[in-house]
Amino acid sequence: MIDTNVKNISFFKMHGLGNDFVVIDSRLKSTNLTANFIKKLGDRNFGVGFDQLAIIHDSEVSDARLTFFNSDGSKSATCGNATRCIANFLMDDINKDEIDFSTDHKSLKAKREADGSVSVNMGLPDIEWQKIPLLEEVDTLFLPIPGKPTATSMGNPHCSFFVDNLDEVKIEAEGSEIENHPLFPQKTNVQFVSLISKDRLRVRVWERGVGVTKASGSSACAAVVASVRRKITGNKVEVDLDGGTLVINYTTKGVWMNGPTMHVFNGQLNSQFLDSI
Repeated sequence: MIDTNVKNISFFKMHGLGNDFVVIDSRLKSTNLTANFIKKLGDRNFGVGFDQLAIIHDSEVSDARLTFFNSDGSKSATCGNATRCIANFLMDDINKDEIDFSTDHKSLKAKREADGSVSVNMGLPDIEWQKIPLLEEVDTLFLPIPGKPTATSMGNPHCSFFVDNLDEVKIEAEGSEIENHPLFPQKTNVQFVSLISKDRLRVRVWERGVGVTKASGSSACAAVVASVRRKITGNKVEVDLDGGTLVINYTTKGVWMNGPTMHVFNGQLNSQFLDSI
C-alpha cells in the first residue's frame, strides 16, 4: 500500500545506457511503498517498467539520501547508473557541479564532467568472503564454481566470469543459475566478461532481481576490479555493455564510474492504477 494521504505519485523515467529507472523524489512528499507495489510498478506490461526504482530522501548529512529497489521488489544497497542519473538532476536542482549522497551502503560522491557526462565514486570494493557475503570462506579471486569466477562487493554482491566468446554464453540460463547459487546467501549479480585489450572489456550482465539488463554500473565496476585483481587489465578501463560504454577507473580512493545519463520524461501515477494495487 501507499500512504493513504497520497492520491498520485509523480516520478521521473531515466536511464544510463539503457539501464532504466523510475525515480521518485520523496523530499517534499513522503511515500511508503511495499515490495508488492514496487513489483507491480516495475512490470513492463502492467506498470511503468524499470530495472530499479530509486527514491530520493532528505538527509541531514549529505545533499540527499537514496534508496534502491529491484524490479522484483527486493531492496538493493546501491545502484551506480541510477546514482549518476539522479546526480545530474539534483546538480541542476541545487546548482552544484558536485554532490554527496547517503545510501544504505556508504556515502557516494558524484560530479559533472566538462563534456556533460556524470561520474560517481562507488567507493572501494570489498573482496573478503564474509563482506560480499559468501556462505563460507573461499578464495574470492577464483571461486569453487565451474568457470572459476571472481567475487566482489560494490555494496551488492557480484560474480564475474571471464570467457573467450560472449556469443557462446547462454546468459538467461547461466545467469539465473548463478544468481541463486547457494554460495551467495543474498543472491548475486553476474557478469560475463571478455577481454578486448588491456584497457577495454566487453561485459554482459545478469542483474540480481531483474534479469538480463542493457547495462549495470556496479557490475561494470565489479568486472574491472576483478580484472585488475587477476592482472588482466590496467586500472582505467572502458567497459562495453549492451547499451553503451562506461569508463571505470579503479583508484586508491575508490572506483570511479563515468558515462552519459538520460532523463526521458516526467510522469504521474494515476489513481486508477494506485487503487488497483
